[in-house]
Amino acid sequence: MVASSQPLAVGAAIETLRSGGNAIDAAATATFVLNVVEPMSTGIGGDCFAIIYLAREKKLIGINGTGRSPADISANTLIERGIRSMPVEGPLSVTVPGALEAVARCLKDYGTISLSEALAPAISYAVLCFQKTEIIARQWADAAAKLKQNPESARVYLPGGEAPPVGQVFRNADLATTFRAISEQGIDVFYNGNIGESIASSIQSLKGFITLSDLAEHSSDLVTPIRCSYRDRYQIIEMPPNSQGVVALIALNILDGYRLNAMDQGSTEYLHCLFEAMKLALAEAHQSVGDPDDSTQIEELLSPEHTRALRQLIGSNEVGQKQITPTAVRDDTVFVAAVDEQRNVVSMISSLFQAFGSGVTVPGSGIVLQNRAAGFTLEPNNRNTLRSRRRPYHTLMPGMILRDDQPWACLGVVGGMMQPQGQVQVISNLIDFDMNPQSALDAPRFRVWEDQTIAVEEGVRDSVVRELESLGHRINTKTSAEEFGGGQVIVIHDETLYGGSDKRKDGCAGGY
Repeated sequence: MVASSQPLAVGAAIETLRSGGNAIDAAATATFVLNVVEPMSTGIGGDCFAIIYLAREKKLIGINGTGRSPADISANTLIERGIRSMPVEGPLSVTVPGALEAVARCLKDYGTISLSEALAPAISYAVLCFQKTEIIARQWADAAAKLKQNPESARVYLPGGEAPPVGQVFRNADLATTFRAISEQGIDVFYNGNIGESIASSIQSLKGFITLSDLAEHSSDLVTPIRCSYRDRYQIIEMPPNSQGVVALIALNILDGYRLNAMDQGSTEYLHCLFEAMKLALAEAHQSVGDPDDSTQIEELLSPEHTRALRQLIGSNEVGQKQITPTAVRDDTVFVAAVDEQRNVVSMISSLFQAFGSGVTVPGSGIVLQNRAAGFTLEPNNRNTLRSRRRPYHTLMPGMILRDDQPWACLGVVGGMMQPQGQVQVISNLIDFDMNPQSALDAPRFRVWEDQTIAVEEGVRDSVVRELESLGHRINTKTSAEEFGGGQVIVIHDETLYGGSDKRKDGCAGGY
């Protein structure tokens, strides 16, 4: 089974499985297709994380495929240019793209097909065309103003000067050419060859800092996933910093002290507990998460003593005074869940950060470069102060759940700072309320913003909203579906698989 945010990506991944590939092959294939069919959200100009369970070895591994800042950049460098806050668009918002190297490493080390074979369906869709689906078309159109600021972005992604409407076919010959070059020459052409030279020269022509040496020195990291216990028999698996996966674990540790299943899902009591736990967890991450070398020790954040101290704050005025990392209204990302017959399990997530990332497209390549450097700050003495060759606080966080030490679910919820909040809500729905994957995804959600205003999705009762406001929560009910992200889940039940894909996205779950 495979689940993701676009049916063509799911279909290509299922065909990979039918042809004898494993879950790693399927996830890689889907991720490359998503670069073509959902280009505002992901691409080889972005970053990637993956959690993989290898069935034969009974082993969990993590791949941190996030890029670093250029060697020649720092907060002072930008301040000397008269810049007072970290740019969120343009060449200064670009970090080294890590996605391609990470996906290629997954294939090389754990897959059964070649990089060329994994790229083939994406090349086919880029050459032959695909039809725009509804939500992707709307998000593409929403980013038109950004694309118009870069002539190459406008040429490639705004044919005729406008975003392609729903149902219109779209071809990306430049991206197909790039994928063919990678297929024939390997990833070295991207990180230390002609494509890399084009990336570096295009950024430098716009007064940015990325060099070919920055690209050539990039490598992903093999890391040990982090975890917490939930309801005794479950283990929630996340990526360590610079991923914000620890946010979900802190919140779930706090919630593990409450009998949520004795409450009504969506009740005042239930939502109050989740609101407070998420506020505390997000505030902890704001203080603790950054480059892996600079982050607080995870054991400390997840210790029973620290959890008890946080839990005791629930309902106090101190919670409302906590500072939370700022985030954009919508952060564009894709997630792929894949499980094969041998029960290899993959959670793979990739992104350009915000829609069409930096807005910069490398001439002649179709490659949109991410704006992940927006996660840095120019403030001094901060874990995320912009420095040479550092990784910023990263919103991407694939998830997995073990039950009785065996893989039970793989899941992800996209949407920037919505990712840990969405995961916590979906995990509680699955475990505390025994919902099926589709129901767990479709249930109304909330989102805590950095000013601690809480957006509540349609479906939460008006009486509950009033009661939550009486407890001191600032609630906003005038919301849009885009604020609450979108996710996918596959649950493993012995010999069967049960998948779901979020109603807030265009995707599906498919299997055989």
